[in-house]
Amino acid sequence: MKTEQTIYVCSDAVGETAEAVAKATLRQFSSERVKIKRYGHLKSEDEIVRIVAEARSTGGFISYTLVQPELRELMKEEALHAGVRAVDVMGPMMQAYIDTFGSFPKREPGLLHSIDDAYHRRMDAIEFAVKYDDGKDARGFVQAQVVLIGVSRTSKTPLSIFLSHKGIKTANLPLMPEVNPPEELKSAPGRLIVGLTMHPEHLLEIRSERLKTLGLPASAQYASTERILEELEYAETIMKSLDCPIIDVTNRAIEETAGIIIEWLNN
Repeated sequence: MKTEQTIYVCSDAVGETAEAVAKATLRQFSSERVKIKRYGHLKSEDEIVRIVAEARSTGGFISYTLVQPELRELMKEEALHAGVRAVDVMGPMMQAYIDTFGSFPKREPGLLHSIDDAYHRRMDAIEFAVKYDDGKDARGFVQAQVVLIGVSRTSKTPLSIFLSHKGIKTANLPLMPEVNPPEELKSAPGRLIVGLTMHPEHLLEIRSERLKTLGLPASAQYASTERILEELEYAETIMKSLDCPIIDVTNRAIEETAGIIIEWLNN
């Protein structure tokens, strides 16, 4: 049996950028036995020497975002000396900027996460997504930038939260044949309404697992093929009446769906 392998994420700030790149890479592989270990707020040479030694002993590699030039050079040297592969996530991009535009970086760790207008927009959007989740308050459909509609278990809530972390105010509404959509969904211009759908077989599997998690009988109508087909047909009717774009989220990652929606917003 293979032992667990490690990617070491290092940064003189939080390390979220390097970790995001590492996670995106892992999704391209069968990586059940690969873990990510993050070291943030690195300030000293001793810390880097210790991390490189650890990576060497475990046979892992390093992904780093170090804006302090002395730390970045030390990481390169130590990794080369130890025979450890180290990937500089930001360095080439920063050098390209310098070479092309003739400007120099501020060299301040953590600028990406400074409290600015973008930060406050993100916090406001997260609060908005929580407040107007699952159709709790129809007023959210008027104020939202994006409204997600679809039957239960089509990833409306996680997608709303993901978009909110991008600073996009998102509300969502579950569609059920017994409940008519509120007038607020139809009346407010200036928003993007997106319908989410899924293959019936996949939705049946997800709902059955949900019932099992809740300790409810698998025979419940919620997870019956007839009920799912009825809901999907009703949802399609509503989406067509609103003339909104529809995304099939079957086997589609949240990030991929969000990317499509963000592209639509930008256009």
